Amino acid sequence: MCAVLPRLESVPNPPATTDAARDPTHLPEIGREVAARGGNLPELRSLAAGCRGCDLWERATQTVFGEGGQDARVMLAGEQPGDQEDLAGHPFVGPAGKILDKALDEAGIDREGAFITNVVKHFKWRPSGKRRLHERPNAREIKACRPWLDAELGLVRPAALVLLGATAAKSMIGPEVRVSGPAAPIESELAPFVIATIHPSAVLRSVDREARELAFGRLVGDLRLVSDWLASSGRSGSGPRHA
Repeated sequence: MCAVLPRLESVPNPPATTDAARDPTHLPEIGREVAARGGNLPELRSLAAGCRGCDLWERATQTVFGEGGQDARVMLAGEQPGDQEDLAGHPFVGPAGKILDKALDEAGIDREGAFITNVVKHFKWRPSGKRRLHERPNAREIKACRPWLDAELGLVRPAALVLLGATAAKSMIGPEVRVSGPAAPIESELAPFVIATIHPSAVLRSVDREARELAFGRLVGDLRLVSDWLASSGRSGSGPRHA
């Protein structure tokens, strides 16, 4: 997606300093420590705002941390925030977020009751005139950000985890994972029920209306696997979460 570059003065991140780079509270590993001692999401979010684990923070407006309750039954993880998410500070609020909202609604999953995040917490982009164009994060950047996602998983302990897109799926499960076909449950220690499906942006990139309808139907169908499993396993209400 294309977007207009923000004015330079709108960027709240402070300049890099040697002291900040050394400060352990500016490194992602602090997230795992917080989760291990039974911290909470607001504390994690506050620490992530100052993350300097890789260089993406330097050109991003802000950290875009996951959102949702610590008692969420479903966690959805995409690749990274986009332009609008970077400016707003919230995940999945742009065009792909609107597709996700509609798909969740049709699949019977309440977005307000889910936890929504990304494997990378800063927007990576390249300039094209006055626009910012999405650029896929590399393996080093994904690895650097992994402790934050591990911490989110550790605190939320979702019953079901949905990996949106190839980047999220491959980084969390392995290179053998494919999202080109209908989803199927993946055996994983990340959550009792795990699937990988297309990213909502794939619907937007479809070449024509028919392709968009097919892609959207595929996304809804995959998400229905989650809602059906939650209902059949008795986890759609207030039962125990992932232990």
